[in-house]
Amino acid sequence: MNKDILQLTLRSYLQNTQVHEHEFHQLVLPVKGQLELDVGCISGVVDKQHGAVIAAGREHSFEGRQENCFIVADIPSGLAPRLEALPAFLELDGIVVQYIRFLHEELVLRKDAVNPLLQRQMLLLLVQLLDERFGSRKTVDRRVEMARAYLEQNFEKTVTMGSLANTANLSERHLRELFQSSYGMSPSQYLMELRMQAAWNLLKTTEHSVQSISEKVGYQNISAFSDRFRKHFGSSPQQFRRQGK
Repeated sequence: MNKDILQLTLRSYLQNTQVHEHEFHQLVLPVKGQLELDVGCISGVVDKQHGAVIAAGREHSFEGRQENCFIVADIPSGLAPRLEALPAFLELDGIVVQYIRFLHEELVLRKDAVNPLLQRQMLLLLVQLLDERFGSRKTVDRRVEMARAYLEQNFEKTVTMGSLANTANLSERHLRELFQSSYGMSPSQYLMELRMQAAWNLLKTTEHSVQSISEKVGYQNISAFSDRFRKHFGSSPQQFRRQGK
């Protein structure tokens, strides 16, 4: 793989030991089976409750166990430099496991052909989830945390940059800069991601109409919602629901 290209795929591993290194970060996340890994001098296993982080340039050996399948994210080091600070092996909580399940279903649905913009968005959110749980704690400005909490609690409402900046007691420009630095995406990108994940879940788990779902996730115009959903996931809400049945 080109070290500057982001890639998200499903992979299986042979039952014989292989050793290599690469110039990009790599996340290995469980779908089925086990993968034994030695990352530098640390040994561990990727299984249903554990994932692995392999930093760029770090030699590692690996061997699959029985029938196996994993989500593997190859991430340019410049896109997510904080991955290098994460531990090599991670114990996954329910929220991360649920997000991994979502990634798996998307990869199966798209047959690995996820568009590059969607891959980037999904992986930035995944990296954020992992960094929040396992990263050495960096100090996030309390005002930025207030803005993020506001988005999470009010994503179904109309949210403007002006109202968000007022909530955080920051200028719009300063809020954008701090939010991007802290979370790897802009407030508007974070809001869109919250809305799209909520819509995905509602389409998957309820029988609500598409019109109702669009309103529940902050869209008063069903055409705007459908257009955004199609750009984000590669199919319309109606197509997504049919494919999931």
